[in-house]
Amino acid sequence: MANPPSFDPSRARLAGIAAGIGLVAALLFFHGLWRAANPVFDETHYLPAARALIALSRPTNIEHPLLGKELIAAGILMFGEGPLGWRFFSVLSGIAAVLAVFAIGWQLFHRIRPALVAALLAMFNFTLFVEARIGMLDGPMAALVLMALAAMLWAMRARRGAAVLLVLVGGLFGLAAAAKWAAIPYLAMAAMALVITRLRDSRWQWRSAIGGSGQPHFAGVATPTALILLAVPSLITYFLTFAPAFYYAFDPMTLAKLVPFQAQMFLEQTKPLASHPYQSPWWSWPLDIRPIWYLYEPVAGVQRGILMLGNPIIMWGGLVALGYGLAVGLRERSWSLLAPVLLWTAAYVPWIIIPKKIGFFYYYYLPSILICLAIAAATESLESKRPCGWPVWSVVAAGVMFAYFYPIISASALDGPDAFAQWMWLPSWP
Repeated sequence: MANPPSFDPSRARLAGIAAGIGLVAALLFFHGLWRAANPVFDETHYLPAARALIALSRPTNIEHPLLGKELIAAGILMFGEGPLGWRFFSVLSGIAAVLAVFAIGWQLFHRIRPALVAALLAMFNFTLFVEARIGMLDGPMAALVLMALAAMLWAMRARRGAAVLLVLVGGLFGLAAAAKWAAIPYLAMAAMALVITRLRDSRWQWRSAIGGSGQPHFAGVATPTALILLAVPSLITYFLTFAPAFYYAFDPMTLAKLVPFQAQMFLEQTKPLASHPYQSPWWSWPLDIRPIWYLYEPVAGVQRGILMLGNPIIMWGGLVALGYGLAVGLRERSWSLLAPVLLWTAAYVPWIIIPKKIGFFYYYYLPSILICLAIAAATESLESKRPCGWPVWSVVAAGVMFAYFYPIISASALDGPDAFAQWMWLPSWP
């Protein structure tokens, strides 16, 4: 693994850049949040569940754990019924996701420019923008997974305090799973990555890999202890989020029911589903073939639309970047090129094997964010070989595309029912 370059910006400078990124993301995500004045898409499922949590009435929407709906409920309690209350914590999740991408980029590249490029690309990807402005579960889940990944990379290189950071990683993964079970495979893969890192450091000698002393990664923590530090906090934080269910007026949760209830959730999530006009196979998601209209109808007499679509520059260009990162990364043995490919693959593969009867494009949400790191790595590599502004132009191109599609991803006022047609590049998009 490559050592960081000697140039290391101060923590104050990094914090200042992160604050600037967060401010821009907040302005972008909050602007026009009220245009979709009524519940859209799956908000029709999660808002009633959040209201049931506020009233502590009864179990609702039991196929998913509680944290995502608790956050919606908290927003309603803070800001009342309406777009801000429904979506406030989704916006915060979107901001946190952008900042986590910056943190992951810094940990991988040890340079500000590619980390900043990755964060800006994530901000300009339509998927993150749309999910940051709707009260669904995927936004908090993805943000917590990204934060856990950033903390995991920090723990891997920490000279001291790795144990505390691993507790943080486990807790974040537990909260992510408490938002949506789709996060569970990432905890398992983090544990696998820890073990593989230890084996690689010890030249695949099991005895050397188990101990904690003298280890270059996750320093000072024995491998079995590290795995426990990941697993136990994740279980604790996950089950703590079920606390409100113990106070339901009807059919309250009990300690005896808590574990069997997880099996009931699994059955609900894996039961056969009717076909849906927006369903799409997993192989089509990276190709941006079948987006989803979260909204396309008149609101207060004005035609508005929200299309869950990936930014074509990022989605299609990202596939090229992944191919470049794999080929050149293997040839040059470059961790900075290979790591984003591994992260994207780890985020995408679970959706191929998860037992779901039908799939939707928004399942690709987390991989669509991580692919931004692959673009940042590829453009930085190209820039080092033939300088011509590759990183800057990638952000400019994504930003121009974002501005062009903005009216139909932000619920802006449109000219009429047929206004969508000018943005429908593929026959499968309408």
